[in-house]
Amino acid sequence: MALIVQKYGGTSVANTERVQAVAQRVLKYKKEGHDVVVVLSAPAGMTDDLIKRANAISKNPKSRELDMLLGTGEQISIALLAMALDELGQEAISFTASQIGIKTTLHHTKAKITSISTEKMDKQLKEGKVVIVAGFQGINENDEFTTLGRGGSDLTAVALGVALKADCVEIYTDVDGVYTADPRIVDKPKKLEKISFDEMLELAATGAKVLHSRSVELGFKYGVPIHLRSSFDNSEGTLVCNKELVENKSIITGISHQANEAMICIEGLPDKSGVAASIFKKISDAGINIEIITQGGGDGTQADIYFVTKNNDFDEALEITKDIGKLLGARNVKGLKNLAMISLVGNLKDTKLDISSKILNILNKENVKPIVLSGSDIKISVLLEEIFFKKIVNEFHKKFIN
Repeated sequence: MALIVQKYGGTSVANTERVQAVAQRVLKYKKEGHDVVVVLSAPAGMTDDLIKRANAISKNPKSRELDMLLGTGEQISIALLAMALDELGQEAISFTASQIGIKTTLHHTKAKITSISTEKMDKQLKEGKVVIVAGFQGINENDEFTTLGRGGSDLTAVALGVALKADCVEIYTDVDGVYTADPRIVDKPKKLEKISFDEMLELAATGAKVLHSRSVELGFKYGVPIHLRSSFDNSEGTLVCNKELVENKSIITGISHQANEAMICIEGLPDKSGVAASIFKKISDAGINIEIITQGGGDGTQADIYFVTKNNDFDEALEITKDIGKLLGARNVKGLKNLAMISLVGNLKDTKLDISSKILNILNKENVKPIVLSGSDIKISVLLEEIFFKKIVNEFHKKFIN
């Protein structure tokens, strides 16, 4: 008998029939003798609808009230699943995050989980019940409702898996596993049976949407396997686990991409300790995420620094960078929008130069100019104009995976 935490996304509980299908799947696990904790998202489209309603009332709704509103979708899902299981003769009980004690930081709309109480869940599991928990939400030290941001329900599930010492966390969604590339971009990519935590973390952080990077990072840290599966069939999906358990030893495991990227270049920045850090602190304080930082060659007294962010953060980031660059004596600050980043993830420790050379040859053959090329032992990323990214992702997949 195992303790399994299952998470079902919005499409899995989109209507009555889908909720009943989830109940049947959960019941199957119970009949096999397993203890089951289920984490649910709001029904598909409901969170977006709630945001629209908020924006119709206020152009800038308070984050506290937005959290109060957005958490209601998950409460609908958990209550309905508890009812569906009861109809099948299986005792179940639903809990909001505040009822079981999922404590978070103070930040509304993007809180982080700090602790989880397992007392109520343990008691109900011992009584043979299925425990159903609202994902995406928590309660802060002021007893105020918080939400966890994008991918919050995945994070709830993995955090519960860690707290309960679960044997596995199963993430059910509308895809049946992790592929070597986005099936919407590449024709017939390969589905991976297993992938290591570190490779999945890099894919998630660089654009793969199947799992949020925060949930993968948590599973990695505490060694809790994450099984990504489809709620629409019985396929085995993909197991995210320790690299020692992965038989596939391909150099390139997968290719991810992110569109809507932007780059800012600071030219002629004084090459002194702490100068770059002061710029990035200002940008971080403004809540702007930076995806890549790279430094170009200088003459020993000056250096050029490039960083990548999102299109929608570009104008603010450029203004901040220009202001502080001027104060620090930078020669020039410029930027580009409408870019895309393609990342090749795998075992690159001894092959970085060879793979980089092949990347540049492919780009040259396709007459595409790389804007930035950066690499590590597990990932090589190339930044290019967004209009080319679909073509180049396909070319990379043909060359490095097929």
